[in-house]
This record gives sequence, C-alpha cells and structure tokens, in this order.
Amino acid sequence: MSAVSDKFRSQAKEIITGAFEAAFADGSLAKADVPDFNIEVPADSSHGDLSTNAAMASARAFRMAPAKIAAIIAEHAVTDGTYIDRIETAGPGFINFYPTQQYFCDIVTEVVTEGDNYGRSDHGKGRKVMVEFVSANPTGPMHMGNARGGALGDCLAAVMDAAGYEVSREFYINDAGNQIEKFGLSLDVRYLQLVKGEDFIEIPEDAYHGADIIERAQEFLDKNGPEWADKPEAERRAALVDFALPLNIARMQSDLLKYRIEYDTWYRESTLHNDGSVKAAIALLSDKGMTYEKDGAIWYKATDLGAEKDEVLIRANGNPTYFAADIAYHIDKFKRGFDLCINVWGADHHGHVARMKGALDASGYDGSKLEVVLMQLVNLVQDGKPVKMSKRTGKAIQLADLLDEVPVDAARFFFNLRESTTQMDFDLDLAVKQDSENPVYYVQYAHARICSIFRKYAQQGGSFSPASGDDLKVLTAPEELELIRYLSSYTSEITAASDTREPSRITRYVMELAAKYHKFYNACWVIGEDETLTRARLTLCHCTKQVIANVLKMFRITAPEQMM
Repeated sequence: MSAVSDKFRSQAKEIITGAFEAAFADGSLAKADVPDFNIEVPADSSHGDLSTNAAMASARAFRMAPAKIAAIIAEHAVTDGTYIDRIETAGPGFINFYPTQQYFCDIVTEVVTEGDNYGRSDHGKGRKVMVEFVSANPTGPMHMGNARGGALGDCLAAVMDAAGYEVSREFYINDAGNQIEKFGLSLDVRYLQLVKGEDFIEIPEDAYHGADIIERAQEFLDKNGPEWADKPEAERRAALVDFALPLNIARMQSDLLKYRIEYDTWYRESTLHNDGSVKAAIALLSDKGMTYEKDGAIWYKATDLGAEKDEVLIRANGNPTYFAADIAYHIDKFKRGFDLCINVWGADHHGHVARMKGALDASGYDGSKLEVVLMQLVNLVQDGKPVKMSKRTGKAIQLADLLDEVPVDAARFFFNLRESTTQMDFDLDLAVKQDSENPVYYVQYAHARICSIFRKYAQQGGSFSPASGDDLKVLTAPEELELIRYLSSYTSEITAASDTREPSRITRYVMELAAKYHKFYNACWVIGEDETLTRARLTLCHCTKQVIANVLKMFRITAPEQMM
C-alpha cells in the first residue's frame, strides 16, 4: 500500500493496542492476551476507510460479548495526532475508522511527489525472479496461445518488477530433440518436392505440413540451387535446419518486438546438450539413487515421489528425452541464482507441473521455488461467431495475423482482462472499436480527457502547479474522496497482483479508476471561478492521469494525450 495508507493502517492498529492497554489499566477489561486481529478496508466506505475485528477476535479471551468489547475499546481509543478522525462501532462488534481530511490531502501529495514511481514498493525485497513465457516451438509461427501467454508473462514480469523484485524475462528455444529432427525431415521433403516434383516423395503424415515449411524450403532453393538434392540426406537436412531455424527465430523475435515484448535472455535448449548439462543432470539423479536401467533405456524413479509412472530420461537409442533436457534447464535456472522461477504454460501442460517439481526435489533443489501459471485457451470471436482462419492468409490465425487485425494496445490489454485460469473470448470487433465499449479505449480516453482539461486551462491563461497543504482540504465532495481513496489503493493492488501472479488485477484496477474519474468529472466542475478549488481539482486530475499513465507504461500500452 502507499506510505500514507500504510501509516493510516499502522496508526489504527496502534490505537486498538493502546485502547486494550488503557482498558486493562483502569479495570474495564481483565488483563488477558489479545489474539491477533485484522485491519481491513470495508467494501462500503460508509463503514469507514478501515475496520477491525479486534473485539470479535478477543471475545473468547475476555468472555464478553464482542459488541461490549468494541464499546470499551472505542471509549479508550486515543486518536490525537493521527489520521483517524473518529471511531465507531457497528453490528456484532466491528470497529470502524474514519479518516481526517488531512489523510486525503496527504494521499494526493504523495502521488504528486512520487510521480512516475508511485505504486512501486520494496515488497519483493529484491529477490531474483525469472519469468519464462511463450517459449514457442521455433519450427513454425506463433499461435493464439502464444499471444495470450506473451501478454500475460510480460505484464506479470512488469508487475513483479514494480513490487520490488529483480525480474528477468526468458524465452526457451527448443532447438534440439525430436521436433528439430521432424523440422529437418519436413524441410527436406518439401525441398525435394520443389526440385524434383511433388510425386517424387510424399510428405509423412507426422511431418510439419504448414505453408511456412514450403516457404523456407523455397528460400533455401533460391539461395543454394537444386544441387543439394543430390547430397547425402543427413548433410542436406542439417543444412536446411541451419538455414531455416535462424530465420524462424528471427521472425519470432520480430513478432514479439512488434508485440512490445523484449527478453533479457533467449536460452537455447541445444546449449544444455552441448555443454554437458543434460548428462550432468542425469548423473546427479543417478548419484541420488533416482534412476535405473531397463530395456536399454535410463529411467527416472518418478513413482518414488508419488507419480503414477516412471519416466524415460535416455532412450534405448542413446538420445535424451525432452523431459531430461527440461530437468537440466530448470536446474540451470537455479544455478544462475534465481530465488524463484515462474513458468507461464498452457493448461494442457498441467500434468507436467508436479513431475517437474518432483524432479527438482529429487535433484536436491527446492521444487517449491518453481511456480507454474497455467493459462487457458483463447477463442477469437467476430460478429458473435468463432473465428478460426485469418482473412489475410486463409489459414489458422497466428500472432502476426492478430497484430495486423487489431492494435497492439488492444491485444496486450484484452489478454490481461481475465485471470489466466479463465478461458476467454477475444472479440475482434470490440478490440478495434473507438468508443467507451472498448475497455482499453475507455482507459486511454480518461487519460486524454485529463490532458484536454490542462490544455483548456493553459489556453485560458492558467499556469498549473500542484496544490498542497490546506489548499487540498477543499476536496470534500463524495466523488473526490472516492477517487482519492482509489488512488491510495494502487500500491497494494500491485503487491496483491504480484503475490497472486495475476496482472489482470491491475487491468481491472485501471478500468475502475477510469470509471471513478469519469464519475468525478461529471459531478465536479474542474475549472471554475474559485481558484483554490480549481487548482485542487486540477491536482486531483493530475494524480489520476499519473496513475493511469503508470499502469499503461508498465504494461507497454500507449497513454495518448488526444483521441478522436
């Protein structure tokens, strides 16, 4: 929470603790150990800005009705020199705290003072966190799941950074193993078909059949000619992969940059095979008695840790499995000094979570320090109907197609509207709408509306400087106080979003902030004859604009100063 809100809460707790001690001293309450109690923000601000269950929590300790305890506490509470204006009891024993006007003034001042840093905190204490997300197979274009995972992972990393963690974004490139062998086979068949005709060789059913494979084979042919058709198959396939894979990775990087995602690290799976990390991981498990040989393969004793079946690490042909490389990769993450590793995976990977954590535990690492955010599917909708194919290509919609259809701002915002565990519909029509029905437009319009107020003020000869001190005490209208309260909750929303690994919480926060601003705007005339009130309301506008801008900047969404 903000420093001012934190101080308000601390004062409330100190007042309750002091009231108990005063009640013990004069005999109003028999001395006893006071149980832990909560201080929370009520859902309804008419019940105060803070409320505590201290009386109900201590009813058993004092063998007294909570309502009576609450009355005694309220009677002994000393609020002098605090943000608490008054204390009231309610219902079965709640104690509610109502703030002074100074509290609201200081929130506004805090937002002005903190500026671009408002909302940031040291909640994470600088712990090193890696967020690995997208990590799409480099053998083909990125799809809708990658689009959602990209926005989710990038915004989660941003939220955790704002919450005081040292965050690193990572993309894991699966450039080894079966999928690369299949990639080479697919390219090889398409190349031979281009050189010698489609009837020369048939593409296997389990190969990659996408048009992108034909495009890469054609590019290889254009550059190198038909001579490779007569070279040894293994040599030709290796050359095709060496040619096509960097192009695919570059395309991924380009599409993700267009999506405003920048990674700190692009980590290649092949590194783990080339530097001996995979062999070392298997040796580590063997040293701990967690492997055995059967049918020429090396197996991991997953059942020893509660799994339903054991897992192959090295196949009978001597090739390591994807799972073996994945264990080595996650061990490497912790060797690099990360305190917490978060993976954003599709929900279809849910069965892999427990076995990955178990493998880390079996390797001597703490599997609980690996967290997996499971992400549900996305349905594209247009005209109220599901959309499967791109208008541009006539094929399955890819990330690049989506970014051709809708603005990047809308894509990033929409994919963070719902919790990761919720299956979502992405409405293509809504994403391009230029009105308040479009959530991102609604938020951006609030920012632009505030900018227009300041332009109008300047055109009238006004020169804005933020109000401070007693000048802010004129902000007493319900809509003003409601807006200030909501601004004060931004920091705690950031920390809550980081703790729950749900950046969608901040998207919803900024939508509600825009709604409260529009409500304030419609109820309170900002630029009026009273200069003190005008400057105070302009200052509140400035604070709202600041927080909206902070959210949009954090999520790499533009904050326009003018809109149509």
